[in-house]
Amino acid sequence: MGGLVRDERLFTPDFLDGHDRLVAFDAETTGKRTPDADFIKKQPFAWKPPGVVIEVGFVEMLRGDTGWRKARTWRSLVNPEGPIDPAAIAIHKIRPGDLKKAPRFAAIMQELKDFIGEASIVAHAYKNERDFLNYEFARAKAINWGQNAYDEERYICTQRLFAQLFPGASKSLTSMCDRLALDASERDEKHGALLDADMTADALILLERRLNEGGSDAPRSWTFD
Repeated sequence: MGGLVRDERLFTPDFLDGHDRLVAFDAETTGKRTPDADFIKKQPFAWKPPGVVIEVGFVEMLRGDTGWRKARTWRSLVNPEGPIDPAAIAIHKIRPGDLKKAPRFAAIMQELKDFIGEASIVAHAYKNERDFLNYEFARAKAINWGQNAYDEERYICTQRLFAQLFPGASKSLTSMCDRLALDASERDEKHGALLDADMTADALILLERRLNEGGSDAPRSWTFD
């Protein structure tokens, strides 16, 4: 059941037909870039790839008789077993001390997989979130380096949909929420994986409505069920 519309194609009004459950996802990180597979494969056998993800957040979206609604949420801190860039700390306010007792990614991976299940994954600037999942799954030895944790077609990118509907507009998550009249003020203090996943879910609801009907009514303010 595909979700992603590739670069050369546009989202069509029926792009969510056949979907009854989606999962919005966001991750906060150490601020380090994920090394590419070729670089990793060239490293000595004893080299240990550093962790990148330090927080994951998921919001379940279910289709009902009146449209989409948000349901369960799940969030976890993740110990990356390495340093966090000060510039990243300034954004998400997660410090190394906050992660001392947090699980490693490998320890939460099964719960993460269970939460996603067979759903398509909604993400803003999906390639970043995809690469974080791919890297941490490979680091946990669940897949080989260079493989995908989830098929490319499983992802639905709100940034691409927003760019289609608002060509030329700034495409950041905050800018998209401002354009859609969604309250993003909590991000002024700090970013968070669950908060960002929740805003991504709300944005998808509005963007699909606009694509289908030209509607602009914002959904309810986000309260985690």
